Amino acid sequence: MQNSFGQDQPPPFLKGQFLMAMPGLTDPNFFRTVTCICEHSPEGALGIVVNQEYPSLSAKDIFDELKIAYKQGPAAVPVYLGGPVHLGEIFILHGPPFEWEGCFRITHTLAMSNTKDILQAIALEKGPKSWFIALGCAGWGPYQLESEIRQNSWLTGPVFEDIIFDISAEARWEAAVRKMGIDPSFLSDTAGNA
Repeated sequence: MQNSFGQDQPPPFLKGQFLMAMPGLTDPNFFRTVTCICEHSPEGALGIVVNQEYPSLSAKDIFDELKIAYKQGPAAVPVYLGGPVHLGEIFILHGPPFEWEGCFRITHTLAMSNTKDILQAIALEKGPKSWFIALGCAGWGPYQLESEIRQNSWLTGPVFEDIIFDISAEARWEAAVRKMGIDPSFLSDTAGNA
């Protein structure tokens, strides 16, 4: 049986991969974004954009809204716009430990959670060493992401946690593209197939 790629094999699922928007992808929600794919199956895909800081919003605002006690360090960390879907929901990408109530493993060393227990631990500096808070996520219906990849809207490559946790938001797209061995200046802003 053929899949949407016209091949007689299962589609390549991208859980644990980065999507880097090609320069020709002009949708303002995804222009020059890096998205961590958290889940991908025949039912669709879910990801968190990791390089769009939410304007003038910090973790303090989240902690205050949820009435969570916090220390100043975590409170000052920016919140990110994780994508245009479920904008009122909180998503946390993080490293170990992984015993939180709503913890969903993405790779052996990266997970996504969205429960209050991890937020409380992060706020008091008792949670994971590496963490990232986003509002909203990116979502694709069945085979929509595969279609967009065929149209050259995205580059794909492995998730690199240092890009999520250790590099400034402005530098993440270029860093992710360079980790694939590609000079970003060589990427065309027009789509096409070879």
